[in-house]
Amino acid sequence: MSADALAGLIAELPEGAVVTDPDILASYRQDRAFDPNAGTALAVVRPRSTADVQATLRWATANRIAVVPRGMGTGLSGGATALDGAIVLTTEKMRGITVDPVTRTAVAQPGLLNAEVKKAVAEHGLWYPPDPSSFEICSIGGNIATNAGGLCCVKYGVTTDYVLGLEVVLADGTAVRLGGPRLKDVAGLSLTKLFVGSEGTLGVITEVTLRLLPPQQVASTVVATFDSVEAAAQSVVTITGRMRPSMLEFMDSASINAVEDKLKMGLDRDAAAMMVAATDDRGATGIQDAEFMAEVFTKHGAKEVFSTSDPDEGEAFVAARRFCIPAVELKGSLLLEDVGVPLPALAELVSGVAKIAANHDLLISVIAHAGDGNTHPLIVYDPADAAMSERAHQAFGEIMDLAVGLGGTITGEHGVGRLKRPWLEGQIGPEAMELNRRIKAALDPGNILNPGAAF
Repeated sequence: MSADALAGLIAELPEGAVVTDPDILASYRQDRAFDPNAGTALAVVRPRSTADVQATLRWATANRIAVVPRGMGTGLSGGATALDGAIVLTTEKMRGITVDPVTRTAVAQPGLLNAEVKKAVAEHGLWYPPDPSSFEICSIGGNIATNAGGLCCVKYGVTTDYVLGLEVVLADGTAVRLGGPRLKDVAGLSLTKLFVGSEGTLGVITEVTLRLLPPQQVASTVVATFDSVEAAAQSVVTITGRMRPSMLEFMDSASINAVEDKLKMGLDRDAAAMMVAATDDRGATGIQDAEFMAEVFTKHGAKEVFSTSDPDEGEAFVAARRFCIPAVELKGSLLLEDVGVPLPALAELVSGVAKIAANHDLLISVIAHAGDGNTHPLIVYDPADAAMSERAHQAFGEIMDLAVGLGGTITGEHGVGRLKRPWLEGQIGPEAMELNRRIKAALDPGNILNPGAAF
């Protein structure tokens, strides 16, 4: 790439939008997957408008330069890993939002943090439900790109359930508006859904129309500890067979102890597993649901069951669950899994991961959005230890094979990115893989948008 060609892009965009400082480029090489094979971008582009994104993609198509879309870099599958000679297009400066309390919708740009969207809509007495554990630092654009989930998904669903409309810029610079502030709309193919979860491979999202709900009610929280991981997992099937809790989370011994090391909140270090469950139904129904969950935990052999309707007490346990990944990460570098299975297979998945950990002499902590079968095995290893690194990557693949073998998925909410790409076809099959490729080729014939991610 010649300096003259890049100068052409710089001339088309506002001053300061194109960054080539080597130190800044280095800070955009990796997302939180910390892919060791990350390249170094030709430049980082920081657009503030849809027009800026259009100009960037028109230039990239004309010059056959790859573009890696990026939110806040909190992704865990390598979807925002920089490529040598590419453009990293970060939407972090696109931060506008308007809220319409009458239609219960918000129109937001992708650079806003999930937490900022929640705060903005709360000022109008509304609630945006999707809540990844990283909600305070992840962007709405990144959430949409990966179809992010979170702790309340068991009852309220994932990001796609709250996306009513999008503005997307295609590879050739065309801006397309899809959907809008309508609760029912079946005109044309469901293209809005196509772009949610597409990981920046089909277009760059520059605006989103979000569906909002009335505020969530104060929850009743039930916490249980178990001597058996399998018993804890089996309690999930019993609970979800009768009710849909607003939260049903799982922590294993390693994550309990890692969190307790830092938060010092008196968690049971001897427990094999801990469940954090909640119901946000009002009145007698909520009380009955909390009592039912406590009863189920007891019948499945819980060593201790604690219930509270105090919001501060409940939030303390939720915060402990959210802190699991950074707490375990203090033990060493992580390979982060995101596999899911049908609920009846949850116990078998958890026990299977334990066997894989033992076979490879590794610490693998398992945390989970247990209510929807989405688990996060956290493989702890030392990248400087070649033998351990090899074992860790072998375990990574074996866990995905295990999940698929149990009728599950290689990713429930983090996306395929680059780290999981080799296992995608094994899950969805060659025919569906070919259909994915045909859609990609139709929308991005030059393969400039996030090449190497997902496809």
